[in-house]
Amino acid sequence: MPVGDEAVTAEIERILESNTFRNSEALRRLLRFLADKMLSGEADQLKEYSVGIDALGKPATYDPRHDSTVRIQVGRLRQKLAEYYRTEGKDDQWMIDLPKGRFKLTCEEVPAIAKSATNGADTVALADSVKLLAIEEKTAPARRATILIGAVLLIAVVWGAVATIQLWRARQEAAPFRAMWTPELELLWRPFLGANRPIIVSIADPPFVQFKGYGAYRDLTLNRWEDIIKSPAVTSIRKALNNADLQPNLYYAPMGEVNASFLIGKLLGPRVAALSLLRTSELSLQQLANNNVLFIGAPVFFENQLSGLPVQLDLVNARPGIHNLHPRAGEPALLVDQLPQGSAEDGEVHVLVSHVPGPLGTGEVETFTANRTPGRLTAVEWFTDPNYARLLVAKLRQPNGEIPRYYQVVLKVKFKAGVPTETSYVLHHDVKVMGQLSAPEPSGSPNRQ
Repeated sequence: MPVGDEAVTAEIERILESNTFRNSEALRRLLRFLADKMLSGEADQLKEYSVGIDALGKPATYDPRHDSTVRIQVGRLRQKLAEYYRTEGKDDQWMIDLPKGRFKLTCEEVPAIAKSATNGADTVALADSVKLLAIEEKTAPARRATILIGAVLLIAVVWGAVATIQLWRARQEAAPFRAMWTPELELLWRPFLGANRPIIVSIADPPFVQFKGYGAYRDLTLNRWEDIIKSPAVTSIRKALNNADLQPNLYYAPMGEVNASFLIGKLLGPRVAALSLLRTSELSLQQLANNNVLFIGAPVFFENQLSGLPVQLDLVNARPGIHNLHPRAGEPALLVDQLPQGSAEDGEVHVLVSHVPGPLGTGEVETFTANRTPGRLTAVEWFTDPNYARLLVAKLRQPNGEIPRYYQVVLKVKFKAGVPTETSYVLHHDVKVMGQLSAPEPSGSPNRQ
């Protein structure tokens, strides 16, 4: 049934005034903007840049390639709409949706069967039928049988209607999440999705030195406490602060790791039963053995755990870049990073992603490492963004259409002012598993869900 502008406007206003949206001013502003464009017939011409400028108040210098605010807010809007129709809007006649990959809202009428089953009429009829079953014993047996059959049939109709509504709503709510997944993303994440193991996202927590009674200090080149306390810079600062006591501080995390964790949670959250976040300094060997683990951070914070896994690695991430221990024809033995000096934030860094088995050959471990946080964020983007995933799988894909079970991938990332500006694939190697491990299933095997 075609929907008129008045019905759309009324539904939008109902949503904007709901408790679900009441405290989300940015999402209310975005929804109203998209609704206005839908009603004016301009929605098909909307671009990410214009949404950022006109709806979210971004400056004229806003560049969607380097700022994902619009994509994040649009994703949140889809989730809020699903939440609204799951709660306050469950009885609305119309449903507003925002299909994945578009900025054009849709408005559809809720199926009639949904309305009839939720307005309570069938429940009243069911109650009346049940009362008929309590008639006096002298009622003719044939009539009692007729009433009983009618009541059973009515129950079946009601339950069928309820099940239809629940299925329809579940599909509406799951649609945005299903649209996020492409065949390439399924292929990259299948080992994690098919396993009955919780997933831990482990973020490196680089050590800061805390001057007791004063502030904290961080040297990006110092990642071990024993190196920090011997640092001439730390010694000079401590002397200037009247020999203040020193203590380690592990309460900070780089923004790149925070953003990368958000991308992983957004992608995997709806697909896995248990997903948690843990600082790497708290990650034990037992947790590594019992869970699937995704590590994001500088390589120095995971080198001990990685060295204990049953694999032979060709590629090692350590200053001044990626060391290729067994270079193939045409491959360099060292891929050197161009790291910023002093307070500069412009440079070029190589990223190493390693997918390996966990301890004893069980479980999955995937590490996203680089010597600067823009590289680590970019590495995760290659595994969560459909366009990057398509490029990556094309490089990894074998003649049989599958990708290696375990592998290492090297990417190169250029960044300015700490923001990634250019990224490219460099090379990849298969990973050799040591010991007498049972042959693992290929990641493209059809019996892995």
